[in-house]
Parts: sequence; C-alpha cells; structure tokens
Amino acid sequence: MANLTRASQELFRRSPDECFSSLDELRDHCRQERQFSADAWLLPQYLEPRVVEDSVCIRSEADESCRLNDWSFTQLCRLSSISKETVNRLTPDTACRALRETLPQAEKPVQLLTTGKSIRSLHGVTYSRLWNVDLINLVREFASDFQPPPVGCNGGTGLYCGEQDLFAFVIDPTGWTEIGGESFAPGFFLWNSEVGRRSLGIQTFWFQAVCQNHIVWDAVEVVEFTRKHTGAVRDSLGEIRRLIELLVLKRDARRDGFAKALGTAMQTTLGTDAEDVMKELTRNGIPGHLATEAIAIARQQGRFTIFALVDALTRLTQRLKYAGERAEADSKVAGLLTLAT
Repeated sequence: MANLTRASQELFRRSPDECFSSLDELRDHCRQERQFSADAWLLPQYLEPRVVEDSVCIRSEADESCRLNDWSFTQLCRLSSISKETVNRLTPDTACRALRETLPQAEKPVQLLTTGKSIRSLHGVTYSRLWNVDLINLVREFASDFQPPPVGCNGGTGLYCGEQDLFAFVIDPTGWTEIGGESFAPGFFLWNSEVGRRSLGIQTFWFQAVCQNHIVWDAVEVVEFTRKHTGAVRDSLGEIRRLIELLVLKRDARRDGFAKALGTAMQTTLGTDAEDVMKELTRNGIPGHLATEAIAIARQQGRFTIFALVDALTRLTQRLKYAGERAEADSKVAGLLTLAT
C-alpha cells in the first residue's frame, strides 16, 4: 500500500481564489474561461514588447497592447532566451528593448492564448491545447457519484483552477467495499493546463483514509496516465474516460459482491450452540473476551449468524483503547465474512 501526497501538495500551494466548492462550480468557471479565450498567431519578431502604464505588454493580432500575466511573461522571457530574474531587474523601457532585440527571427508563428486584452500563454506550433472544461465534463458524465473530499485543514477543497493549471481530487463516499478483508473506497486525481504549465494526467486508486492534509493513506491499485500537450492530445480523453469507467465498474462489481456476501452472511450460522460458535471464533483469531460478549449479543437475535456476530464484534472493537489493537481486531472480524462464501 502507498500513501499519495499529490493532493496534499496542491492543498498547501493554492490560494483561496483558486478553490471551488463543487464540480459544477469548477465546470462553470472552466466553461467561462474557454468561452472568453481565443487563439492568435504572430511571428515572434512581430510581438513588439512595449510599455503600457509601467508594465511590459505585447501587441496582439489586432495591433492592440495586451498585458502579460506571470506565466506568459515567463514564456516570453524563455522565447527571448533571457532570464526572467534578469528582466525583472530592469526598468520597463530597458526590459522591452532587451526583449525586442533578443526575440528570434523565425518563419513559424507563436500561438497566443488571449482573454480580452490579457495574454494567458505563448506557445510554439507543436503545442496542442486541451480545455479544462472538457475534462470536467468527462468526470460529470462518467463519475457522477464522485465528490470532492472533506475540506482540508486550511479550507482547501481538492478542486482547484488558477491561471496556470487545474487539479481535481474526487472520491466516492458511498463506494466503500472490502478488498482483502479491509475497507477501501475509490478515488482519483485529475490535472491539466491550458497554458502548458503541466502535463495532462489522471491517477486512480482505492484508499482507506484521507486526512485533513489531504494525504491519501494506504492506497492500492494505483494507476497513472500522463500525456504531454503535443499532437493529438485530445485522443487522451478516451484513455482517461476508460480509466474512470474501469474504476466505476470495479466499484460496482465489488459493491455488488460485498452485498451478496452480506446477504449470505445473514443466512449462514457458525454453529447451533454457543460452544460451537466459540470454537469457530477463537479458531479465526477472535479474542475470548470479545467472542463471549458477541455470542451473548447474537443470542438475542435468536441465531448465531455470521452477520450478527460480525455486527456485534464491530461494535465491541470500538471499545479497544489503542488504534493498533483496534485495527488488528477489525481485520480479523472482517475476515469472518469470508466464511459465508
């Protein structure tokens, strides 16, 4: 089993204005960003850095001055092969002159992603964009039962979208089932960037707990897929959809199997009298004092069914003082359900 920290890292690096309380709210935000964004193409030598109100701007395709955000300014410096730290030490006039003189003379245009009079990113011709809203729509369609985790210790929600990238952490709070005698629920991380800040990717898993730091504890069956934003990156939506559907299918199959096992456990007895039941419980590692109390509780229901005994033992183990002792006892109790198969 593994402890996954990707969501925890996002929790502590996101500002409040990047947090969203629901997938619908996140989807609406991403949809608006796509609606008001547009691509333009210019040769790099025609970008013409200029000063507007003490800020470095560049011209758009319509010959208007467009402001740069932190990320697009970083990309402009890379295009000019000048350190961003160096440019930041110059006056705006000197910075513009330095950028103009170092922009490459090229035959291939630069792709500008604009929103109004703001430039979100600059890319070469090999970059292919995948819109965030397309990913969130995929989640809403094929993982409709999944929700963000409980709010983190600093108010982080697990659903984030800023000017550089998107990250979503979702779980199915009703998807708990038994794997190897222990309780697990399904979840996944999803990430993307419309501006080339990070790759496209998904990581699916089954987990036992999520703490307030959004660390995913004791994860199993961890599957990851990533893709760079080049070529037919939209084809990756098919693979992401397949991984989500596979996770949902496993959830449904395991949940159905668990429900069937519970039904059988309600009908199967461990013995006809207390003595026989005691022998079976101790043979399966249940401590004598817990077995005795569980038998007394189950006797009140008239039959020593596996379900009645497991239910009684589950309540009794909560009285144990130490977490390690409780976990060991719960594991042995859950193992009793296998006797019904």
